[in-house]
Amino acid sequence: MSEDLHLINASKEEQYLSLLPQIEGLIAGEVDLTANLANVCAALKAQFNFFWVGFYLVKGDELVLGPFQGPVACTRIAKGRGVCGQAWQQKQVILVPDVDAFPGHIACSSLSKSEVVIPLFGANDEVKAVLDVDSDRLNDFDEIDVTYLSKLCSLLSVN
Repeated sequence: MSEDLHLINASKEEQYLSLLPQIEGLIAGEVDLTANLANVCAALKAQFNFFWVGFYLVKGDELVLGPFQGPVACTRIAKGRGVCGQAWQQKQVILVPDVDAFPGHIACSSLSKSEVVIPLFGANDEVKAVLDVDSDRLNDFDEIDVTYLSKLCSLLSVN
């Protein structure tokens, strides 16, 4: 069986376990944050075909759209607004099985149905960015996604 075919039939956890070393290789030795975030988005999109995957960077009192893969997205998000703004404000992962049931959800696309947002921390436990992953299916994310996307985010240097 070819490796590609194996990964198609692999569990989600197996896919993450295969992808993490590849991402480590992509970002090893590269100091440019934009390049690293762009490659991470491309790798996640290619592996999982997420509806939307991207980063928002903290700039002042807003999150500003960074590298992403998927449809056009919201450009700026205030602290505390929507899932991304709340993950930033609360300094914690937010897993949303149904975005329509999330109070204050910002609908960049009506096709987005579920979402997970992972904060990226810099010095002094400060959130410097968030990874936002959306699916066009309800309840598409779980603790496996949280665990491995968090591990992936810990590999990125955002200071």
